This record gives sequence, structure tokens and C-alpha cells, in this order.
Amino acid sequence: MASATARAAAPGFQLPFPCKETWVGSSGSYAHTGNEIDFNGRANDGDGDLGRTVVAAAAGTVVISAYQTGNGYGNLIKIRHSDGSTTLYAHLNKRMVAAGATVAQGQQIGEVGKSSAKYKVAAHLHYEQRSSSGKIVPAVFDGATFKYPGQKVTSNNCGGGSAPSKPQPSKAPAKPQPTPSKPATGSNPYSAEQVCGAGYKAIDSAPLATYGRVVLMYSAATGKNCVVTLRASGTGKAKVSAYLEVKGKSRQTDSGSFQYYAGPVSAAAARTCVKWGGSIESARYDSPFGHCG
Repeated sequence: MASATARAAAPGFQLPFPCKETWVGSSGSYAHTGNEIDFNGRANDGDGDLGRTVVAAAAGTVVISAYQTGNGYGNLIKIRHSDGSTTLYAHLNKRMVAAGATVAQGQQIGEVGKSSAKYKVAAHLHYEQRSSSGKIVPAVFDGATFKYPGQKVTSNNCGGGSAPSKPQPSKAPAKPQPTPSKPATGSNPYSAEQVCGAGYKAIDSAPLATYGRVVLMYSAATGKNCVVTLRASGTGKAKVSAYLEVKGKSRQTDSGSFQYYAGPVSAAAARTCVKWGGSIESARYDSPFGHCG
């Protein structure tokens, strides 16, 4: 039986979508064991939800932010909460927080997507709540257990969760606005270290005229490289891209109209040459293959 301390520490989970949005959850996928939920804005809307905002169901620490292939999750974020329980957010179109980040309830962590290397799926959010032992448990939102196999739920994830202890990387969409590391002054409040995550160190960089720079990072612990293109200005949005190509493998690219940065683009590259680069508006940098150690 859980102790009173453990019960007191349990988070108050809310729907992983912005305040007052209504979503339909389903557990009917053949790949599910019963307590996972696939969320869509309507019961069947194809890719209509692609790119919509995904937020943290409760405050916690990001323990996984990665693209995974063998399990079918694709772009996955896993957050550990105050009582040791975790929430998983899968098939994301974009991940906007890195491993090691502390997030507040209701903070944007990604976008709805269909990124699965194992399954061909329409855009939706695959969501799980797990106990501290790792068991998938029935999801609870706003104090009420989700009604399986499907229920229409309106989000009460309307703020008021504890604030993160440090700023989190974000593409800074119009809603919600990210919390920068300092007051907005027109400069970019984010660093390459924040975007790529804990353990990464810059090993090379290149300026992109006066627009900003592209940075190559490496984690000795994981053997991965990470590339991020940072704008010098945080005013408005610009066309920004970042890419990483491990020799012998396909190039990975992140590009779009962003306020602060493109990336992170990461891949395992220990003892393997990489080509990397990026662009901001008309300024571009493309490296030769290098950093082969």
C-alpha cells in the first residue's frame, strides 16, 4: 500500500493538450494492451491534427527525448513525475524539450505527428501513464479515470502548474509562448546546449552571415552528434534549417519557419565521419565529411 507521503506527492495529471481543447481518445489499436490512448481532435480525421500542440500532463523531468525505431514510438518524450510515475508522448512531429529538462504542467513539449518507423499511422498522439515500476496504468485526467475504450475529453490543463527550474528549448509557436532564460530583448535566449540536451559539448560551429550560426555538438557518453542552427535575433520568424549526415546513412534535416532555432538533429556517429550544416534565410553553411574520431 502506498504511503501517505507517496500519495501526497502524486501529480494531478491533466490532458496533454492546451486549455479547453476537446480530444477523442481511443485504445482500439491492435498494438495496444488496453491502457494506452491514441488521441485525435475528432474520432477519424486523418492527418488533420498534424502539428497541433502537445503539452506536459504534469510537471516533471524529461528522461527520454529521442527518435526510436524498433518499438514504433518514433519521436518520443518520456517525463518522470514527483512520485516516480511517468508519462509517454509518442509519434511526435517535433520534440521541443531535451532529456534532462525540467518542465511545468501545461508547457509545450512537442507537436502531434505520425513519426513511427515500425507502423504506418495517421497523425495522432500516442499517450501512456505508467507507474513508478514501469507498468502501463489506466490514465487519469483532472482526477477522473479515462473511460476506455474511447472518450471525448476537454482539457483543463490551463496553467497553474509549478514552473520549470530552468528554461526549456522551444520553437516558440504563437501558443503557448515559451519561457526564455531572460526577458525578451530581441536576442535569442536559447543556447545549443539547451537545445541538444545534457551531455553534449560544442565541437564545431560556423557563422551564417549576421543571421546566426550553426553548431555541431557531440556527446561522449552516447556517441551521438547533434546539430542546431541558432538565430541571432529572436524577433519574428525566419526560414531556418539544420541537418546531420552520418557517412553511409541518409541525411536528417529539420527546416521550417522558426523564431529561435532549427533542430535538434541527432544521430549516433561514434568513430564515423559526419557532414553537417544549416541555413538562415539566404545564408548557408555545408561542411565536408569530417570529425571522424
